[in-house]
Amino acid sequence: MSFIEVSADSDFPIQNLPYGVFSTKDNPKPRIGVAIGSKILDLSSIKHLFDGTQMKDKQCVFDETTLNKFMSLGRSAWKETRERLQELLSKDCPTLKDNDQLRKQAFVEQNDAIMHLPAQIGDYTDFYCSREHATNVGTMFRGKENALNPNWLHLPVGYHGRASSVVISGTDIRRPNGQTCPDETKPPVFSNCKLLDIELEMAFFIGGQGNKQGEPIPMDQADDYIFGLVIMNDWSARDIQKWEYVPLGPFNAKNFGTTISPWIVTMDALKDALSNGPTQDPKPLPYLTQQEPSALNIDLQVTLKPAKSSTEHTICQSNLKYIYWSLKQMLVHHSSTGCNLRPGDLIGTGTISGPTPDSCGSLLEIIWRGTKPLQLDENTTRKFLEDGDTIKMTSVFIDCRVEEKLNKDCSCDCF
Repeated sequence: MSFIEVSADSDFPIQNLPYGVFSTKDNPKPRIGVAIGSKILDLSSIKHLFDGTQMKDKQCVFDETTLNKFMSLGRSAWKETRERLQELLSKDCPTLKDNDQLRKQAFVEQNDAIMHLPAQIGDYTDFYCSREHATNVGTMFRGKENALNPNWLHLPVGYHGRASSVVISGTDIRRPNGQTCPDETKPPVFSNCKLLDIELEMAFFIGGQGNKQGEPIPMDQADDYIFGLVIMNDWSARDIQKWEYVPLGPFNAKNFGTTISPWIVTMDALKDALSNGPTQDPKPLPYLTQQEPSALNIDLQVTLKPAKSSTEHTICQSNLKYIYWSLKQMLVHHSSTGCNLRPGDLIGTGTISGPTPDSCGSLLEIIWRGTKPLQLDENTTRKFLEDGDTIKMTSVFIDCRVEEKLNKDCSCDCF
């Protein structure tokens, strides 16, 4: 328990403590903070309290305007900092609790904060790791028998995205212009995108020192390079994508905007969400083989609020554990050529779709390429996004220890 009041439905109890970068009107400098309840703890104001073995003489990382330097310190420093934060915020520790002056200086209301990108993103790579999503899209365009390309079950497929257009949640996205070919009997045209889509994803930030060019990251070291997770929306212009993607894949259809959530949830905070993922058949090559559970049981939801409406309509409910290739497999494959990854690099999972129609993570799948319009209410339907629509993506971490205990000890229909 924390001495900070945390409501029962808060996303930010003392067991979470995600990192972000924020500023305020009276102090416009971006600074590193941790979310607790409805507040943000400004780490620059309490940096002197981090004096353990790993963080002594390194407290200056909390004076930075991004998390890159803190990310680069590695797992031991992350773990020590998290444990110290939980100690400082606990109801039994007087250091912050009983120091009124320091508390006033250290805590900011989240409602008064302006959130910024948590890291300087040097490179951004997006994968395509949901078998259900890849099968759905492949079926639409190549037929059921050829839905998955021959390589898909042997390696995590990905592409290099555009880091400069990654933005923080709450940033408006402008409908892009581009070259499309709406009528294959006529020449292409340049106009605004008509088929604007979303993609429900999660993404992780690279931490540690990174790997040297030419030195791949082995599977047994992969955990040392994954700092934490964010929710991600990979906005997609489907009509631009359809015309441009052969033969080299996504380009302008994806580079106009990618949105991430402002808070990075660390892997230590998610350790109890570890779960078994899908069975991989055929068995991956040795460099991609993992022995322990590496999926994460995290419920995901997408809502759509039409322009001039106050109603949010749930259009997708999925789960991160559905993805076929794990975060560690993406990381290891990415570096297998000797590609050098650096602190602050961002790696996306690709669209996270599940086995049922209500778990499809993109409008392209939900409406099945335009043949099944989405009925939001009596008077409102959608195929793709219209101007003024608002998309909200949320995630809820599932404690697999509790789920396992219920499954073992309870004979009722718990889930």
